[in-house]
Amino acid sequence: MWFDEAVVYQIYPLGLCGAPQDNDGVTEHRILRLLDWTEQIRKLGADTVLLNPVFDSDRHGYDTRDYNQVDCRLGTKEDLQRVCAAFHAAGIRVLLDGVFNHVGRGFWAFRDVQEKKWDSAYKDWFHIDFNGSSNYGDGFWYEGWEGHYELVKLNLWNPEVVQHQLDAIRGWVTDYDIDGLRLDVAYCLPVEYLRQLRSFADGLKPDFVLMGETLHGDYNQWMGDGLCHSVTNYECYKGLWSSFNSMNLFEIGHSLARQFGPEPWTLYKGRHLLSFLDNHDVERIATILHNRDHLFPAYGLLFGMPGVPAVYYGSEWGIQGRKGDGDAALRPALERPEWNGLTDWIAALAKARQSSRALQYGSYRNVLLTNRQIIFERAVEGERVLAAVNADGAPFTAHFDAQAGRATDLITGAPHDFGGGSELPPYSVSFWRTE
Repeated sequence: MWFDEAVVYQIYPLGLCGAPQDNDGVTEHRILRLLDWTEQIRKLGADTVLLNPVFDSDRHGYDTRDYNQVDCRLGTKEDLQRVCAAFHAAGIRVLLDGVFNHVGRGFWAFRDVQEKKWDSAYKDWFHIDFNGSSNYGDGFWYEGWEGHYELVKLNLWNPEVVQHQLDAIRGWVTDYDIDGLRLDVAYCLPVEYLRQLRSFADGLKPDFVLMGETLHGDYNQWMGDGLCHSVTNYECYKGLWSSFNSMNLFEIGHSLARQFGPEPWTLYKGRHLLSFLDNHDVERIATILHNRDHLFPAYGLLFGMPGVPAVYYGSEWGIQGRKGDGDAALRPALERPEWNGLTDWIAALAKARQSSRALQYGSYRNVLLTNRQIIFERAVEGERVLAAVNADGAPFTAHFDAQAGRATDLITGAPHDFGGGSELPPYSVSFWRTE
């Protein structure tokens, strides 16, 4: 599947485009700003763009008002069509954010219930009890998502709700030719719902991708045949940054071995989870790392490990963002993209990954693991790549059985001789394709 080979570029449009925090009802064509990012995304080596919510909402996009209406703060249907067409013309696929577990209080069907109470034809679209009252004084109680009552939980056991969502997805494919969906809080979606959604997606468009947001637990609950094609790898997200901060690469090495290693009991062999260093919900990687010199090896590890790497807008040149400062700090307005040495490095990593079946599909095996260095093997029939990471500020000479005499670094093109030990420069990453 094409997604298995993808490099994803994530954009939170309401943030990047500078939309007001609350929906002011004023139509502004802000989403056209994304046209200026097409070349940045292509040059970076990303071939897929993930757009977080773009449809009509109360505030942040995850509080949907209408699945069939582009948020006026971003523009119009025609504006989004123009943006998606530009991405596709540049060879970039488009994923949209599907927020199907809950909606906002401004959602049209919920407003009908507020007005008509038990006489509303949509009262069974939600989990409602008319014997109580919400903290908003609605005259009825309803279930909110994880205690957030501005987010009204939908009744996904109601066929009318599901059909409404499937019709919306079909319309998104017709209007914007999208290539797949990120499923918000997929860990909250009933398995039966996911199966119905997958069956629908399989018949909607060839290789239409469902990538689910999952946090903890066994991801096989939501990913696999008849379920999501892929899910977010939050387990390794934590290990990616904390391994560098604690100078303990055993953490990420053991996580990767647990998930993808050669033993028969490992969890996700052959699966392609979405890997990331940051996104719209967590601290920017340039902020959370204690040592900024670790940015380069952290991205190297991201692109060398199993999974589909994702880069969050602005992080490719190292912008900061602290979660404690609120959503706006993580989802800033940016006038135009920038390019620097870190961006060059990520582009080189993306090119290396896309040139290697082993990095895209290969098995995983730890070869050498210390607190400050990790070397692991990615292998498919006919190709072996050894990814070597040095998190230390000093050079390190690695002695190990490479099962080969020579190699070529896929990142730099430089030849490498394994004889006498392999020197890893400070804060470095190499992808050695063995001969």
